[in-house]
Amino acid sequence: MDNQFTNHSSEKLLIGHMSEVERTAFYKKTYSHVAGGVLVFILFEYLLLQSETVVNFMLSMTQGYKWLLLLGGFMLATNYAEGMALKTTDKNKQYLAYGIYIFFEALIFVPMLYIVTEIMGPSGSEVLYQASIVTLALFTGLSATVLMTKTDFSFLKTGLTIGFFIAIGLIIAGAIFGFNLGLWFSVGMCLLAGGAILYQTSNLVKTYGVEDYIPAALGLFASLMLLFWYILRIFMSRD
Repeated sequence: MDNQFTNHSSEKLLIGHMSEVERTAFYKKTYSHVAGGVLVFILFEYLLLQSETVVNFMLSMTQGYKWLLLLGGFMLATNYAEGMALKTTDKNKQYLAYGIYIFFEALIFVPMLYIVTEIMGPSGSEVLYQASIVTLALFTGLSATVLMTKTDFSFLKTGLTIGFFIAIGLIIAGAIFGFNLGLWFSVGMCLLAGGAILYQTSNLVKTYGVEDYIPAALGLFASLMLLFWYILRIFMSRD
């Protein structure tokens, strides 16, 4: 999984310089688009899991160097989508970028969700439900903490960047040498994802203009999916 910390600056007036009413309207649009992204993700995931060809191909890509190739392709596609959303003010292009990002998130989740829904049997549905509830609760709680306290978490950027580079290195090493990163790696990645949510939420006022709710939602959606990925892994490891 991949997550970026972007500082999109321009001549436009940023949210931090807007009135409280305008800021609140921006937050409502941003988080409604995050919620919409989750619904589109569920739709994409359902459709992808119906295709035996897609499922078999994605399962075949989960071992060794093939997994690295898949992750590399995922990172290129999602970085392209993020860049497209940030570089344009055209709403249609921003929605297209958001849709591309959601599609590739759904695609890379196919192997894990196939295992949960088809292989784990009845317990899989409970695992998926529990992981989803915990993820949404943590995301909501972290976001609300920032928005209500107005705490500046920009100091997390350096630590998060270093942490994600270390994580990528461990993922590459695990794929090459064939060792399982284990439960504590997933716990560490959940902490990184939580930190990313705190950082991105507090940085909204410094990064985006009043019409940038789509790229803002994309960034938060990316952190939400990263958190869900590793919480789901933790719940799966119990069975």
